[in-house]
Parts: sequence; structure tokens; C-alpha cells
Amino acid sequence: MSDELNLAREILQGRSHRDVPDDEILARSRQLFEDWMGGEVRMERPKVYDHYALVIAALLRRVGDLEARLARLEDRPEP
Repeated sequence: MSDELNLAREILQGRSHRDVPDDEILARSRQLFEDWMGGEVRMERPKVYDHYALVIAALLRRVGDLEARLARLEDRPEP
């Protein structure tokens, strides 16, 4: 058994990606990346469909939400 972590599995913990809130995805991925960069954990070689897709999707949703909030604050049509 490998001692390398799989980012998506660590975040999902057996749940569907639809059942994990974006805030949890972003917080957990940030912690895992910080630990990895600090040499505290090892991670499997990245596979975009596995490791990063989860984080990228959460970030894209967050950007969309922030753009909509900004548009409302600026009182202009949303993109």
C-alpha cells in the first residue's frame, strides 16, 4: 500500500462530489497542498481528471458567484 495521498479521495472521503460543499473542498485542498509543499505528506502524481478537477470545479463556481455579487454591487447586468 502506498503512503502517497490521492487528493480527490482525501477530500471526498467516499462521498459523491455533489455532496461536498465548495468551502470544504477549497479548505481541505488548501491544507493538503500546504502540507505537500511543506514536505509533510506525499501525494500521487497528479491526474487532472482525478486530483485537480474537483478543486477547479469548486474554484470556477466560486468565481461565478463572486462575479455575480460584484455585478449586483456595481448595479450592472451579470455576465
